[in-house]
Amino acid sequence: MANSEASGIELDRLDHFVITVRDIEATCRFYREVLGMRVESFGKNRRALHFGRQKINLHPWPSPIEPKAATPEPGAADICLVAKTPLDEVIAHLKACEIGIEVGPKATEGAEGAMRSVYFRDPDMNLIEVSNYP
Repeated sequence: MANSEASGIELDRLDHFVITVRDIEATCRFYREVLGMRVESFGKNRRALHFGRQKINLHPWPSPIEPKAATPEPGAADICLVAKTPLDEVIAHLKACEIGIEVGPKATEGAEGAMRSVYFRDPDMNLIEVSNYP
């Protein structure tokens, strides 16, 4: 397979991705209250979580929405989010929200180099990583 330079395709950024969830309302509440995302409705009874210039579309499980991933399952996502808020403040907020931290804080490697991260789970057991770059 050719690389992007050889193909002539230059990608700019991630616009949105989809997670499949058991309970749309519980997911919206978690991401709004714990991570400060904005919840919006669109289309025919669709929901999305917005942050920065990105969004996460939510598909109910089992999903009637087409097209979709070949094997969409709740809890299959592993997401890294970069926070403007210092990680120590993120950790304090997670504790105040009674969110268990599974790993971290620890040094990790992101798309732009070294970062510091903390890991926890959302209501569907997706792994959520929140990070800061130095």
